[in-house]
Amino acid sequence: MGALDGLLVVSLEQAVAAPVCTQRLADGGARVVKLERAEGETARHYDSAVHGTSAYFAWINRGKESIAVDIKAAEDRGLVERLVARADVFVQNLAPGAAARLGLDAAALVARYPRLIAVDICGYGQDGDYRDMRAYDLLVQAESGICAVTGTPDAMAKVGVSIADIATGMNAHAAILEALVGRGVTGRGRAIEVAMFDGMADWMAVPLLHLGHFGRTTARHGLSHAAIAPYGAFACADGSVMLAIQSPDEWRRFCAGVLGDAALAADPRFAGNPERVSNRDALAAVVAGVFGALPVADVVARLEAARIAWGRVSEVGDVAVHPALRTIPAEAGGRAFRLPRPAGRDGDLPGKVPAVGQHGAAIRAEFAA
Repeated sequence: MGALDGLLVVSLEQAVAAPVCTQRLADGGARVVKLERAEGETARHYDSAVHGTSAYFAWINRGKESIAVDIKAAEDRGLVERLVARADVFVQNLAPGAAARLGLDAAALVARYPRLIAVDICGYGQDGDYRDMRAYDLLVQAESGICAVTGTPDAMAKVGVSIADIATGMNAHAAILEALVGRGVTGRGRAIEVAMFDGMADWMAVPLLHLGHFGRTTARHGLSHAAIAPYGAFACADGSVMLAIQSPDEWRRFCAGVLGDAALAADPRFAGNPERVSNRDALAAVVAGVFGALPVADVVARLEAARIAWGRVSEVGDVAVHPALRTIPAEAGGRAFRLPRPAGRDGDLPGKVPAVGQHGAAIRAEFAA
């Protein structure tokens, strides 16, 4: 049994952000009823990688029930209203203004059903000039400055996974759990807005604080850290290794035990982290002079002996066989596959990905007028 057993979640969802949220609720034991168009929602059509099912859809729609509805048709609209009337949570991430035109925005729903927790997922805050802007993951990464601090000195880059969508879904999940706790105390639900831009702007807090208080624009450093040194990838004779120095004690141990030069720790150019960041090129040259003459195995042995954190730069194929990778079973199109295990969960999670409208007949019978 999960902590959310007995809760009914109705979701008018598409793509990634809202499905990430409701997937987490399903993993917690909630019953999630997914409202889709007859042809299926957007993410079903991205590819057919997992036994004919889109990789995105297979990832974030396990254990949900699917019903195909025409939200503008009177009969189906009545069905949706009956579903929402009995629901604990309603989540939607339609295009800007679409839910309000249908009377399915969070404020309108909570006015009709005071115990309901209703969530509008949107691109930008609905009290600002960007409220009508369409928002997709890449666009929000770019607008929020994520791309400006990601990449190499010569070129910006987006993060290679959909972090704006994923962060939004996880923010919505957390807000729903807080609202459920609140409802347990007050008996009342809540209308919640979760904006993608807000989530990414929050993640940009350190670059914004550096700009506002230091007057310093955060530069792009590839696999190195913008504000800590040494922290990043360094070439060895037969590969590379990532290392991270976070404290003065680690720096001293690194100089003595890894670089073999205890006196370097007191060098005015490198004595503190701000000095090391300011002189990162000179520091990198010192590290390269030692690491470049040694194989990875020898460098790792020195790092381990000095108790310095390190890691490897994994390719996707490396992650697929990584000893730390824990997976869960799932099923799409009647065939099994495996997914990375969500953090904080064990292996006992709902695993079947629904076909379009698979549960429609049963849901219509259950929620008949």
